[in-house]
Amino acid sequence: MNKKIVLATNNANKLREVSAILAPLGIDVISQREAGANCDPEENGTTFAENAMIKAKAVYEAVGMPVIADDSGLCVDALDGRPGVYSARYAPKGMECAKLLDEMKDVPENKRHAEFRCVIAYVDGNSEFTFEGVCRGVIGFREQGENGFGYDPIFVYDGRTMAEMTDDEKNKISHRSMALKKLCDHFKVE
Repeated sequence: MNKKIVLATNNANKLREVSAILAPLGIDVISQREAGANCDPEENGTTFAENAMIKAKAVYEAVGMPVIADDSGLCVDALDGRPGVYSARYAPKGMECAKLLDEMKDVPENKRHAEFRCVIAYVDGNSEFTFEGVCRGVIGFREQGENGFGYDPIFVYDGRTMAEMTDDEKNKISHRSMALKKLCDHFKVE
């Protein structure tokens, strides 16, 4: 399959991650900036699916090409699912992990379960779909690792934080890769 898709983001980390996952399938991913979209729609939905679709539709309106958008975040069981859809706005940029660790300082090891959740929205003018991916793990007690971004340094999966994994290791198990695999499966049956 040779297909070009616009990713509704200018986040270089997300673009790199999504490109790496979709490239082997013959899908070329470009940023919204590369496609000529200069928009930053307000993510005022109350769910990951609503926010992903808001972004996908806005960028599709600007470029008229197939678009995927994701909304993702960290849902912590002990915090009743917070920060959830507010993960990116939970704390000042770069302080998210520190704030979460502080909020969980008295939570024992057996109660630190969490999940990364991602919804990918796809819009191409004829179709609109969403695909969800989830990765369960636990919140560590300190930041560890140099790779990854966001909450990766405190999210522990199978004994290591996502920031301690290589990109290839992370892309095999991440919430975003799970959602993207469902998108790819959809393309295969079309």
